[in-house]
Amino acid sequence: MGLPVRRHFHHGEFRADELVVRKGSTTISVCVPAKNEAATIGGIVASIRMPLMENHRLVDEIVVVDDRSSDATAAIAAAAGAKVVSTMEPMGDLVPGTGKGEALWRGLAASRGDLVVFCDADITDFDTRFILGLVGPLLTDPTVSFVKGFYERPDTHAPGTGGRTTELVARPIISLLFPSLTGILQPLSGEYAARRPVLESVPFVQGYGVDLGLLVDVQERWGATAIAQVDLVSRHHRNRSLDELSPQALSIMQTAFARAGLPATRPATLRRPGLSPISCVHVERPPLDELLRAGACRASA
Repeated sequence: MGLPVRRHFHHGEFRADELVVRKGSTTISVCVPAKNEAATIGGIVASIRMPLMENHRLVDEIVVVDDRSSDATAAIAAAAGAKVVSTMEPMGDLVPGTGKGEALWRGLAASRGDLVVFCDADITDFDTRFILGLVGPLLTDPTVSFVKGFYERPDTHAPGTGGRTTELVARPIISLLFPSLTGILQPLSGEYAARRPVLESVPFVQGYGVDLGLLVDVQERWGATAIAQVDLVSRHHRNRSLDELSPQALSIMQTAFARAGLPATRPATLRRPGLSPISCVHVERPPLDELLRAGACRASA
């Protein structure tokens, strides 16, 4: 029940100069959600700007969405050449929110590209393969609408596996509730790209459940054959503690239950011995095209 083999690509199939030709008048935005990522955000922006905006005119804009960082993330991103927006900025009549999904949704609203690429901000070995691999299938195959990245994580994980939350939470719950998505190698990967109409047609979970929510919604609305995967080979990033992963896991479970029509909208309190309780509320931003039709967003763009 997985994806067709023909929907698998390798980043090495795509060269910057060839994609520029394929691109034509298509515009491309790269959006990076970031919270307290001062150590890596400057390098990520620079790794995109020089080779893919100046040397090759492939990427048209880099948008970094700062989710209330307490460090210099925003200033470093701006100095490196990114457009920086904040999840605290007003957006029409909407109450500001926080969380990874909120930052992705804000990045989508603030950007203008026909193709939108999302990448996490904690990658320490970032280079152009992430961008080339993710936009390549979209520029070369008109039937592809959504591209999900996968990779090895050589620092801490065995080949062919995802992170701890992926293996212990996402894979089991996908197998139970969404078996047609079991062919997605890394469902929680933060590296993916899509055509703007696809992203604007689906809601965004505010928290860490956004990655799974988008996969489920894109398949339901656009079909499994619209989704492709690309091998990005490897990814090094900041390893998070179990204390940080527990709230993520709860958010992912809430999202899965909500998408399966099970009770998930009530707040859940995560209680762990020796740690303060954390209240996790499942909140979603509506599809952006609904707000665009009502003229209620892009106020911060």
